[in-house]
Amino acid sequence: MRITSRGIIFSLTAVSIFISAAQAADQKKIRIGFNPGPYKEQFEKGVAPLLIKQGYTLEYKDFSDGIQVNDAVHRGTIDANIMQHPVYLKSVNDRLGIDNVGIVQVPTPPMGLYSERAKTLTQPTPGSTVSVPNQPSNEYRAALLLQSIGWLKISPESDAATFSQKNITENPYKIVLKEMDNAQQVRALPDVDYGVIQGNFAVSSGLKLNSALKLEAPTSQFINVVTVAGKNKQAHFARDIIAGYHSPEFKAYITGNAQYAGYLLPDYFK
Repeated sequence: MRITSRGIIFSLTAVSIFISAAQAADQKKIRIGFNPGPYKEQFEKGVAPLLIKQGYTLEYKDFSDGIQVNDAVHRGTIDANIMQHPVYLKSVNDRLGIDNVGIVQVPTPPMGLYSERAKTLTQPTPGSTVSVPNQPSNEYRAALLLQSIGWLKISPESDAATFSQKNITENPYKIVLKEMDNAQQVRALPDVDYGVIQGNFAVSSGLKLNSALKLEAPTSQFINVVTVAGKNKQAHFARDIIAGYHSPEFKAYITGNAQYAGYLLPDYFK
């Protein structure tokens, strides 16, 4: 079969058009990772409709821990994740030697002190057991909550990234902190006297925020963020995600939905 120059040019043009179309489709596809919690539903109902109107296709992936979902963003397996506060993000960046960045805050349920044995917040009996997350940054966060109610004191020199029980300077009630995977704390609540549990794991397991004996005070460093790889912080898709969260439609979805009452709200809600 004789292949003409015109045929070759036609074939190359067709391939070029096909590749360009595929690249355009990839640029309009956003892959997002989540841990258990309310952030996926917030995105699906409050932000995704706006992105879909702009021609994006969205792909969601569920992860069970914070390391894998950040490594996936860094490697480009996914484009963004929504599951962490800046303090935890920094600790993972330092641990993995990566440069993921937060681009926009999202409404976040606060950490709380829960108990199936105590119905009101009173002084704990000596030796009471309190479950806390086994990650330094989130154990630090739990310690701050316990300090706010006078159950312990921590060193003012404590670093969230390296926090451990060695940073506890006073423990007047001799409470026993039991470190455990934060995803297991709700299930293990019957086995301890108290649990200081991250809000996303609490609400995703059916606990009501208003059932907490104490909720942490609003602190911007513990409001979760959408995270992308450092090289993508100015990417078009990242700017469109930010615009989606800042939109009147998203704010109306959050403020008009009772399930988000008590959440820590980003500054752009003010």
